[in-house]
Amino acid sequence: MQWGSMARFATILIDLDGTLVDAFTTIHRAYVHTLPQFGRPAPTMDQVRRAVGGGLANAMGHFLPPDLIAAAIKVHSDYTRQILLEDVKLMPGGLDLLRALHARGVKLGVLTNKQAEASRRICGHLGVAPLLDGVFGAGDTPWLKPQPEFTAHALQALGAEAASALLIGDSPFDVKTAHNAGFPCWAVTTGTHDEAQLRSAGADAIFASLAALGAELL
Repeated sequence: MQWGSMARFATILIDLDGTLVDAFTTIHRAYVHTLPQFGRPAPTMDQVRRAVGGGLANAMGHFLPPDLIAAAIKVHSDYTRQILLEDVKLMPGGLDLLRALHARGVKLGVLTNKQAEASRRICGHLGVAPLLDGVFGAGDTPWLKPQPEFTAHALQALGAEAASALLIGDSPFDVKTAHNAGFPCWAVTTGTHDEAQLRSAGADAIFASLAALGAELL
């Protein structure tokens, strides 16, 4: 399937962790805090990077059996709330891209499997909330990426249509999310997966950074 150029995209949804923001230090700290309390060794950063992307319950399942996941999520979430804004930062090129798209009248929304409350706090803290038309995360609906109902909810809230939408993400979850909803995914390798993995997942375009993606998009 061939996708059009910038003129096609009236709405752009952007994944948060690994795509728009670098929160891996925060995420790693939360796992290092949590897993030893459940008899597991503290994970490496690389182990955490490989685990995240499909929501917290899915990620925690890489480290713990099902009967411990709910309790571990509570510990992880409580600690994350305490340290949420200490280490998080925008990915290089992120602010410039959002400003440029906002100035062109593109509808912009964050679509993430991170908890919605935390996602909105991060966007406010990093100063990008005024550039966004919505932030949609876990807990806002019964669904998560890559379920098409979650994407449909975001598009409806934005008054947008799938036919003119693009998703920017960093994982096969994002690729599947976009394709399930009927539009393309442009991927960056700044997060959880490399170029080969993203190509195998069917990403419609792959870039080394948001700056490189923006140069092509704009």
